[in-house]
Amino acid sequence: MDVYGFIKEYFIDSIVYKEGYNPVNTMTFAAILIVAIYLLYRYLSPRVRFDLRFALYTFPYILLGSSTRIVEDAGFVQPPYSYLLMTPFIYILTFIITFAALIISLRTDYRRYPYPGIVLSLIVLAFLFTHLEVENWWVIPTALTIAATITAAYHLISTKIEADSFSKAVVFAQLMDGSTSFLGIQFLGYWELHVVPRYFISLFGPWIMVPLKLAVIIPILYILDREEEEESLAGFIKFVLFTLGFAPGIRNGLRMTFGV
Repeated sequence: MDVYGFIKEYFIDSIVYKEGYNPVNTMTFAAILIVAIYLLYRYLSPRVRFDLRFALYTFPYILLGSSTRIVEDAGFVQPPYSYLLMTPFIYILTFIITFAALIISLRTDYRRYPYPGIVLSLIVLAFLFTHLEVENWWVIPTALTIAATITAAYHLISTKIEADSFSKAVVFAQLMDGSTSFLGIQFLGYWELHVVPRYFISLFGPWIMVPLKLAVIIPILYILDREEEEESLAGFIKFVLFTLGFAPGIRNGLRMTFGV
């Protein structure tokens, strides 16, 4: 296999034919993500406090990226332009918008940072709800209930494990991802795109997505919440986990709601 054949099989075809992730592109995208996260942290850490407020200010941009992804899922945009709204390009596009808004707000008024994301995400959501039929209205409320119930249980033990409000938000975000994945695979015929979760689902069934999230995220948060010397780094890692939970969780929930 030549270089082009390798790239086509493991990268291009997975996008064009929506084949999901494979071990090669998973490791490649993960490596790129780690490098990008490191560079972003080095640049932003002297300028931004990575706390729950920052995460909530960024949430509208997460909503924007996830809802814009549905525009492609529903077929409103055709190839080759639709590829810009697919992974990994949708993340790059959303990052550019978010980063630009953040830098401008840091130089003007930080409190205005979320405003462009709120406006843009509401425009996209309005487009979706006026052009698509709601087929499974129960998905997002059910996922919210599952996530909120388990997060409430986590809250009850939070004082014993020294978990702060940011950690609780991270747990909720990750559970939104796990819950929507479980509901979609178990009841609506969707399938898991990512390699590792797909393996565990093949062994135990879709229900494993929720406890799998908890088994991974709670020990990480426990370590981060006990970190005193690297508070900024701990906050940034929580922010990354917050984003990586809500981004696919919202996309899954909206996609299933509209049945696309």
